[in-house]
Amino acid sequence: MKCVLMVAEKPSLAASLANILSNGKAITRKGFNGACSIHEWNGVFRDINVKFKFTSVCGHVSGLDFVGKYNSWNLCDPVDLFSCGVEKKEATPKLKMPQFLASEARGCDFLVLWLDCDKEGENICFEVMDAVSNSIRNVRSSQVTYRAKFSAITEKDIKHAFNNLQYPNENEAKSVDARQELDLRVGCAFTRFQTKFFQGRYGDLDSSLISFGPCQTPTLGFCVARHDEIQQFKPESFWYVQVTIDPEQKLEWQRVRIFEKEIAMIFFNIVKDQKEAIVESVTSKENFRSRPLALNTVELMRSASSGLGIGPHVAMQIAEKLYTQGYISYPRTETTTYPTNFDLRGVLKMFESSNEYGEDAKNIQNNFCQPRKGEDCGDHPPITPSKLASRNDFDNDTWRLYDFIVRYYMGTLSKDLKYRSTVTRFLIDGEVFTNTSNVLIDAGFTKVMTWQAFGKNELTTPFSKGDRVPIKDVKLIESQTGPPSYLTEADLISLMEKHGIGTDASIPVHINNITQRNYVTVEAGRRLKPTTLGIVLVHGYQKIDPELVLPTMRSAVEKQLNLIAQGSADFRAVLRHAIDIFRLKFQYFVTNISNMDSLFEVSFSSLAESGKSHSRCGKCRRYMKYIQQKPARLHCSHCDETYSLPVGGIARVYRELKCPLDDFELLAWSNGNKGRSFPFCPYCYNNPPFNDMTRGSGCNSCTHPTCQHSLSSLGVAQCIECDKGILVLDCTSSPKNWKLGCNSCDCIINCFEDALKVSVDEEACNDCGAQLLQVLYKQTNTPFSDGDDKKTGCIFCSNEFMPLIEKHKAVENRRLNSTRGRSSRGRGKGGRSHRGRPKPPKDKMAQLAAYFV
Repeated sequence: MKCVLMVAEKPSLAASLANILSNGKAITRKGFNGACSIHEWNGVFRDINVKFKFTSVCGHVSGLDFVGKYNSWNLCDPVDLFSCGVEKKEATPKLKMPQFLASEARGCDFLVLWLDCDKEGENICFEVMDAVSNSIRNVRSSQVTYRAKFSAITEKDIKHAFNNLQYPNENEAKSVDARQELDLRVGCAFTRFQTKFFQGRYGDLDSSLISFGPCQTPTLGFCVARHDEIQQFKPESFWYVQVTIDPEQKLEWQRVRIFEKEIAMIFFNIVKDQKEAIVESVTSKENFRSRPLALNTVELMRSASSGLGIGPHVAMQIAEKLYTQGYISYPRTETTTYPTNFDLRGVLKMFESSNEYGEDAKNIQNNFCQPRKGEDCGDHPPITPSKLASRNDFDNDTWRLYDFIVRYYMGTLSKDLKYRSTVTRFLIDGEVFTNTSNVLIDAGFTKVMTWQAFGKNELTTPFSKGDRVPIKDVKLIESQTGPPSYLTEADLISLMEKHGIGTDASIPVHINNITQRNYVTVEAGRRLKPTTLGIVLVHGYQKIDPELVLPTMRSAVEKQLNLIAQGSADFRAVLRHAIDIFRLKFQYFVTNISNMDSLFEVSFSSLAESGKSHSRCGKCRRYMKYIQQKPARLHCSHCDETYSLPVGGIARVYRELKCPLDDFELLAWSNGNKGRSFPFCPYCYNNPPFNDMTRGSGCNSCTHPTCQHSLSSLGVAQCIECDKGILVLDCTSSPKNWKLGCNSCDCIINCFEDALKVSVDEEACNDCGAQLLQVLYKQTNTPFSDGDDKKTGCIFCSNEFMPLIEKHKAVENRRLNSTRGRSSRGRGKGGRSHRGRPKPPKDKMAQLAAYFV
């Protein structure tokens, strides 16, 4: 029997689709990567009896990255990133997705791809095809590989897609490849250069990464442009005449306002002594407010931010979840008109049984209106509800977004709002004043879209032409013009859509990035206020090359990428042209970086002026400055050297001890009393002294053969929670706290509370191979049953140690496992014991030789 492999974009989506296609008869098993399941059943495909296997990926199978040394910030010049080689690598190596797909594809004859129906989905199609190319013959053939196009997780849509399979669109996939490569090269080159340049000069930037992005930077530019308008705004005084008539109604002056007080006083003097206002005319007419167009992604994000207080990034995450669970149609679309064959009444009928929407749905069915004609962008239908839900099905924010989508859909099928507007025109000694009142006639679509309800039903006293109305009060009011407010997320989304910055999928990502990178902060009302760093960056780009921050350049690139997707432009030609332009701009930026640096000098403090004196430099023996703002650093102003420190904790001087290799004072890093901690040398941390040490290693990973703080001296055993780590005795908090900490993962074993001294013995345990520990207590405070104050034993095997160890259960499991595998334990290659600790040299000469080797 032939076999068909089907692949969706997410595990939850695969489960939903398999359930629909198999009519609930699929049998499920877990995949070997632990993340994806396989749903199997027998059925018919292309008039052939086949076995179906439905599984999924978890987003992109592969991602683009630089080759070799170009991944290192320190081994290459950033300008080389525009021309160096790139390669596809596994997006998430832990998932082993290519191996998983190849394994499940073995023995299959057909491939059906159920990836999301957008350009990113097309790109993942070809990533899956590459992964299974050695398992399925002729996988690039249109007779072997098929593409399902669908917009909602409903039985009707899914089975229609299954019966109308297509071939993946390679042009759209290539346009995504081009965007990925361009963003990788440009973003990394600018980001690496400016991050290293400015973090090496200023201490209070409070940003671990000063990033640049072809879309991200113009997005920030919009926010800073509004900030500049606010800063440059100069308030101006104006005056206006305010008349109040009886009954109590304020009239609007036809001249609106006057900016010269003397002239305003002239008009005020004309009116102030008058006792009556004469009705010159009364005009009344019916007005309409149109029901909304069908909902697309941009409008969803705008409304979620302005109306629900949910940021666009979170709103799209919620919408994706609702889509994969089958509650709404595909949430990434630019189209605002329903397809001609869309069952508008059928979706509405689904809600008639609901306690929440039933009455509204029935009323709309009885007064059904055809939706307004919007724009068909040729992608997906608008966002619509596809399954009934109740409040108890979701958390609060998810329910609010689902409720908005349902009510918005019903609003598009409702009547327009209708109201009567009456304008009364008054004459007071030649000056014209007006009064406008609005009376609701039909609430229309606002019956369901309550947040757009008619503001005020103004029932006023009816007037007739020629009426004389008593004047109650006349005032001359002084006021001032006000600055514009900061952009809201909704405003920013509108600007990005207007200027072609990003796509409906990437817009929320760019807004989230400028927030996460500390370029803007989200204030009350979801308003985006630029930080000092964001302002200085944009102003710096404007001084060097304004096009780096203007939307025009990215908009032009997006148009070229769309031509690739349409098959009208060559992938390589477009990519080469765009990269060449940005390379020239980067070189010009590097040459003129001093223009931006002059702005940083005004806004931030230099490294020499930042931080506080901390530990001594091993080169000049002067005190270095400790800068705690992100990223944490030590700076020696005399040597003009900066040393990175571990992230997320506090570094303190470790008993004024020195590194035997470079004479720098050792530091102890800790992220809490019971948290992870280890000693390290700031110079070795940035410049590993041995080949088997990586950058960012502490003394607990150092293989120095004689240093009393190194792995060689304090290593105890292989970690009980990870495969590659070593448990190392941590003495940095002694004698208050003693613990064993893994030098690779976050495993911590707190032990021997109140002990005076704990040290690693020369001997190893005969049972499990772990290094023995010597523990010393005060004679009056010993916890040992025989009253002895000193014991030597194994942390895994000694019964008297077990009650003194916080993770005794985990340790006990390790001990049992060690006993079972005792016969296989011993020394590994290269003179290392099984636990990974170096074998001690036999004499001093051997130690010296090991040191130099």
